[in-house]
Amino acid sequence: MRTVYVILIIIGSVLLLTGCNFMQSEKEAVKNAGEEAKELFHADSDIENNQKLDTLSMYVPSGLNVVKEEENNIILKDGDQTYIVFYNKLEGSKSKQSYNAAKAKSDEALLLDSFSDKKKFGYIRIMPANDDDQYELQTGIGGVKITTHTPKRTLQSDAESMMKMARSIALSNNQSE
Repeated sequence: MRTVYVILIIIGSVLLLTGCNFMQSEKEAVKNAGEEAKELFHADSDIENNQKLDTLSMYVPSGLNVVKEEENNIILKDGDQTYIVFYNKLEGSKSKQSYNAAKAKSDEALLLDSFSDKKKFGYIRIMPANDDDQYELQTGIGGVKITTHTPKRTLQSDAESMMKMARSIALSNNQSE
């Protein structure tokens, strides 16, 4: 009988912790995604590229598959979710061109935050999408920008994955300054 109580307590705890992630407010989800992107932008650790493509090499998180590659665009998919990677090799890692384009819609953005250091300039933008629980998430570093539509519950993890991808491209491929 005692093991039944222990099992029920464990199951209840897991459900409670899992539910907290689904129950976070939009404001908390957006804030957490922004903090995650900023932290990864400033991280000192290198990101190992695990995908060699025709035009560049990059880090691709597990579960994502390259479905199309063109000169300046890469389309990745994870089930029904699509990630669009735009890469302009003529822009260096300090370029603000993608950020300035994102800033043009800043009045609609739930979050637009930029980061910089001696080697690079980056940003995150979160916009409400047309669907109720969907958000347009865009991260970028220099001439690299990555965009997807994601639900609130995965904003933070997608911001992490996308900033890792952007860093891997911006810092490992020969971009001009």
